[in-house]
Amino acid sequence: MTSFGNYIHKLSVLTILGFIMFVADIVPSNQPALSLPEPELNPLEIPLDDELLPSVPRPLTPLEQKRLRRNLDELNQEAQQELDDGNDNEAFKIWYRELRLRRVLGRIEEVNALGRVGEIAWNKTRTEDVQIISKRIVELQQLSEQEDPLSPEFLIALANAYAKLHSLDNSIIVYQKVLNYARENDSPFTEKEALQGLGRLYLAKFDYPQAATIYEELLDMAQLEQNTYEEGLYLQALAEIYTASLQPNNAADIKQRLVDSHLASQNIEFVPPLKIDIGQDYETLDQPELASQNYQEAYALAWSLQLFGAAAEALTRLANLYTEYEQEDYALQIYQRLIQVEQLSYNYYGLMRVYDKIGEIYLENEQYEPALSAFQEGLILARSLNHNQEHFLSQIQKVNQGMNQGIEEEEETPTVEEDAPSVPTELDTIKDEIENPGNPFDSIDEFENRFERDNILR
Repeated sequence: MTSFGNYIHKLSVLTILGFIMFVADIVPSNQPALSLPEPELNPLEIPLDDELLPSVPRPLTPLEQKRLRRNLDELNQEAQQELDDGNDNEAFKIWYRELRLRRVLGRIEEVNALGRVGEIAWNKTRTEDVQIISKRIVELQQLSEQEDPLSPEFLIALANAYAKLHSLDNSIIVYQKVLNYARENDSPFTEKEALQGLGRLYLAKFDYPQAATIYEELLDMAQLEQNTYEEGLYLQALAEIYTASLQPNNAADIKQRLVDSHLASQNIEFVPPLKIDIGQDYETLDQPELASQNYQEAYALAWSLQLFGAAAEALTRLANLYTEYEQEDYALQIYQRLIQVEQLSYNYYGLMRVYDKIGEIYLENEQYEPALSAFQEGLILARSLNHNQEHFLSQIQKVNQGMNQGIEEEEETPTVEEDAPSVPTELDTIKDEIENPGNPFDSIDEFENRFERDNILR
C-alpha cells in the first residue's frame, strides 16, 4: 500500500515537471503576443544629444551661447510657422527640441521658454503637453530649492510660468516668496513687481478682497513716488474692483480720486464717463441728489468738449432719474436738450428713443396732443430707419383712443394711418433741423444755473 502511494506521488511530480517544460516550450513562440508596448518617452527626458551642441559635453563659451540663442529663436519661429499652418504636432516636436536645448543656457531661460510654450499648449487644449511642461517646471523649482536659496529673478520667472499655465495658486505662492524676499532685503523695485503680479493673479481668480488690498498698497507706493501715471492705473483697477464687488461707496470715492487725477494731469476727456459712473454709484446708494449732481457735471463737461456721446448718456440718465422720482416736468426739459445733442451727433436711433420717452411721459399724464406730436416724430424716424415702426403705430393708436374717449359725438375714430405722418423717403426733414439747430451753446449757462438754483430732488 505504501509503495503504491509512493508511485502515485512520483507520477504527480513527473506530470507537473512535464507540464512546466511544455509551457516553457510554448512561451517563446508566443512572446510577441504577450509582450507590452514600450512606454512612450517624455519628450523633455530625451538625452541631450543635438547637432547645435558641441560633440563633447562642456560649458559653452559666451560666443557659443549667443549663437545657440539665435538658433533657438529660429527654432521657435519655425515651430510657430508650423502651428500657423495647422501642423500642431510638428510644431510641438520642434518646440520640445528647443526646450531641451534651452536648459543649457540656465534655469531662468528654460523656465521662461517652458512658460511660453506651455501657454500655447494651454490655448490649444493640448492637455498632455501641459502636464509634461508643468511637471518640468515643478522639477526645476524643487531642484533649485534643494541647492540654493532661490533668487528673486528665478522666482519671478517661475511665477510667470505657472501663471501662463493657469496654475494660479502655485503662482501666488511663488510671488509671496518674492514679496517676502523683497521686504526682508529692502528691495522696493522687487516688492512692486511682486505686488503687481499678485494683483493680476487675484483679479484673475476674482478674489476681489485680496486684489483690493494689493492695489491699495500699490496706490500708496505710487503716491509716495509721485508717479501720477501708475497712480492712475491703480485707481482705475480699484474702481473696477469695487464696482465688480458691489461696493458702490468705495467705488464712488475711488472714481472721484481718479477724476481729480485726470484733472491734475489735464486728461479732461476721461472725466465725463467717470462722472456718469459716479452718478450710477450714488443711484445704487439711494442718494439721488449726488447722482443728479454728477450727471449734470458730466453733461456740462462733455458738452463743452463736444463729446456728444457722453453728453447724451449723462442727460439720458439724468432724465431717467427725474422720471423715477416723478419729476416729469424737469425730465421733459432734459429730453428737449437731449434732442439737440442727438441731432448734433446725427444719432437717429437715439433721437427716435428720445421722442418715444417724451411721448410716454405725455401719454401717461393724458396730455394727448404733445404725446401724439412726439410719437409722430418718432414714427418718421422709425420708418426712415426701418426699425420699430409697429411700436410707434401702437403708441399713436393709444393716443387716438385716449383722445376719443368720452367724446359723445358719433364720429368715426380716425385710423392710425390717417393720423400718422406721411412716409418720407429720406431723412430730409430731420437733416434740415440738424443743419440749422441754432446755437445750443447759447443756453448752456442758463441750463446749468437752473440746476444749481433748484434742488429738485428734495
